[in-house]
Amino acid sequence: MKILITGAAGFIGFHLAKLLLVKNHDIVGIDNLNNYYQPSLKEDRLAILKAHHNFVFDKVDLKDKPSVDRIFATHRPDYVINLAAQAGVRYSITHPEAYVDSNLIGFMNILEGCRHYPVKHLLYASSSSVYGGNKVVPFSTQHNVDHPVSLYAATKKANELMAHTYSHLFNIPTTGLRFFTVYGPYGRPDMAYFSFVRDILAGTPIKVFNHGQMKRDFTYVDDIVESIAQLITKVPAANPHWDERVDDLSSSFAPYKIYNIGNNNPVDLMRFITILEDQLGITAEKIYMDMQPGDVLVTYADVSDLEKDIGFKPNTSIEEGLAKFVKWYKKYYKIDQ
Repeated sequence: MKILITGAAGFIGFHLAKLLLVKNHDIVGIDNLNNYYQPSLKEDRLAILKAHHNFVFDKVDLKDKPSVDRIFATHRPDYVINLAAQAGVRYSITHPEAYVDSNLIGFMNILEGCRHYPVKHLLYASSSSVYGGNKVVPFSTQHNVDHPVSLYAATKKANELMAHTYSHLFNIPTTGLRFFTVYGPYGRPDMAYFSFVRDILAGTPIKVFNHGQMKRDFTYVDDIVESIAQLITKVPAANPHWDERVDDLSSSFAPYKIYNIGNNNPVDLMRFITILEDQLGITAEKIYMDMQPGDVLVTYADVSDLEKDIGFKPNTSIEEGLAKFVKWYKKYYKIDQ
């Protein structure tokens, strides 16, 4: 298969491209290599991908429509996996324009590419953040998601709405992937687990928000990309008789589907920190702080749809996953301990 992956130098995009390259698919990767976090990490991920003969890379910003159109016209991908986005809940409060450019305008350009150069299936990153202020857990794709608490979440919900519209109007099969707190080697330095390790090793106090009273459904990156790989050819079918009163709300009269991809096992923040301390052999100095704007108390994925449709669900324990991350971190940053 020829697969276009946007955000190929990003955390999830890198791991997915690496997996699919090993499976001998032809991968076209694009990324704008922005400086939201250090570009050197993105360049190091890219170097690993470029070692494969079946990988082609182009530095492209999704908001640049002519360049996106050129990619589609030149490569004519069979499948598209859109993982490029401006990430980060807190950053969206101070830099909202970045989310409009990347997550809305950029995604529209991808949809237009799929419209004018038809593909077999478009998969795209959504987020657990779309559940916003919801109280009922585990979060299910059968739940209403109309109460976001950050602009980042709102743009991800908008992506789902835009995808549904294009699925309906132009018969483009689309699948939205609601990721739950992804972590692992080559991860994003702005994520809590990454900054915790950095600060603990440096002897810097870590900030513990909401005084540690939070839970997250931490999901190891290998489980995320294995799920995506299995969903590529799981092309959603339209249900012409779809009725919201009786049918699955994550499907439609259009060829459209939504999945949660999470570990289905939320972890207390304080337990998470304790596991990191055990892995590092260092007790962290902690500064307890109030809840940050845009944050939620708990994330917890119902992945029954995913398990039913592909026979797989994320299953890496937090202990195993954090051990792998810490091992990678020490090797990558040349920390001798």
